[in-house]
Amino acid sequence: MEGENVQNKNSPYLKMRGITKAFPGVLALDRVDFDLELGKVVALVGENGAGKSTLMKILSGVYKTDAGEIFIDNKKVEITDPLASQNLGISIIYQELNLLQNLNIAENIFIGKEIKKHIFVDKEKMHEESQKLLNEVGLNVSTKTLVRDLSTAQKQMVEVAKALSFNSKIIIMDEPTSSLTDTETAILFNIIRKLKSKNVAIVFISHRMNEIFEIADEVVVMRDGKIVGKLDRHEMSESTIINLMVGREIEDIFSKLPADIGEPVLEVKNLSTKDFLKDISFTLRKGEILGFAGLVGAGRSEVMRAIFGIDKKETGEIFIHGKKVNIESTEDALKHGIGFIPEDRKEQGLVLGMNVRENITLAALKALSKFNFIDNKKEEGIAKEYIDKLSIKTPSEEQIVENLSGGNQQKVVIGKWMATNPEILILDEPTRGIDVGAKKEIHILMSKLAQQGVGIILISSELPEILGMSDRIIVMHEGRIKGELSREEASQEKIMKIAISNNS
Repeated sequence: MEGENVQNKNSPYLKMRGITKAFPGVLALDRVDFDLELGKVVALVGENGAGKSTLMKILSGVYKTDAGEIFIDNKKVEITDPLASQNLGISIIYQELNLLQNLNIAENIFIGKEIKKHIFVDKEKMHEESQKLLNEVGLNVSTKTLVRDLSTAQKQMVEVAKALSFNSKIIIMDEPTSSLTDTETAILFNIIRKLKSKNVAIVFISHRMNEIFEIADEVVVMRDGKIVGKLDRHEMSESTIINLMVGREIEDIFSKLPADIGEPVLEVKNLSTKDFLKDISFTLRKGEILGFAGLVGAGRSEVMRAIFGIDKKETGEIFIHGKKVNIESTEDALKHGIGFIPEDRKEQGLVLGMNVRENITLAALKALSKFNFIDNKKEEGIAKEYIDKLSIKTPSEEQIVENLSGGNQQKVVIGKWMATNPEILILDEPTRGIDVGAKKEIHILMSKLAQQGVGIILISSELPEILGMSDRIIVMHEGRIKGELSREEASQEKIMKIAISNNS
């Protein structure tokens, strides 16, 4: 076995040499060299916009290189499209899930490679094979389930099962754990270890240091379109990786600034929905950051969707500044000064085909219009203001949002709601899939908004973030509020104890 390892080290299975890619106004990749050995997990890290996704999109055939060469098993290859990449044994699981919502699980797994019996599709065999793959990833649902009826975490596991169906030699995982619980993450890591033992090479893109230290054999760090560091397992440390990523030291990731907490700005009383939420009551004060903790599926997002008028309430009352209000739609919520940054930025927060300016001003068009005409100068001014305030990396406000990195897309969503001047701002997983530098910027921004008197609700699955940023923490379990903790008394242990409690 030792001999095999030496041989692998001398000759990487994948070699990318001098890879260069430019977009209008941006040099996304600058002569990048990247290697992969079979049976190893390489963590690819870097701030949003560093070039990680672009490099992987070139490997998976989504983008073509402007310059550079790719070698697989010492043979030069041309990757012209995703099919060419798949045929070379490369699979990619995107951070933003890539499944067809109206097809069932088996149809999604075998799309484009349907199992045939004579000239007909053998649906029975497809379901049988899909079930084996679901068993392997630990997902206990029927393969006949439509993807649209799955939770985000379940969809992620289907993506992993789909990648396994290709018997790939290289699997790229882009933030694969961002929607998973600790239990689901442990299952995924067991799958990765199994794949390693079968001599599969894994590229693991993540911002979660604890996961990198647990699963990666090597860390490759990117910054500004270049590889700036390669660290073996024994060289890895959080401070080294962060310093390489950002090119500067970050002392404190949770930049909570003190704010004066005032009168109640939002009161929710006995809110219930037909099938899930039960008797939700809480108060949010002016200048307060109120954290909502709980396991995936606890009901935190559902509470916010009901408050914002997306989902129908069965019972319950909402008061703003002590006055009872009727919120039946998102338009009602906007009218009452509520902004909502959703968990799924691509499906619910952005119009991907529109540019940065149009997305930022989308929720504030009424304020920008005069006699049904948009004041273009005002619109441009607001877009530029939030591009500057949020340090959005874009060549101009006319850049199509789909072409931005995940972190910059998230900043555009935040800018969109800030442009409405909300009194109440709900942030659902605002830093999911965002690098450490951008995360710090968003934390500072939240603190500044709280200092200006905005009441903020923060939902996060990262307990250190909830603990670091919240003035008070509400803990949910199975559609109910199970406990409340002050900033001073809260700890990860106390939150988890409440979050997994079955007591009424």
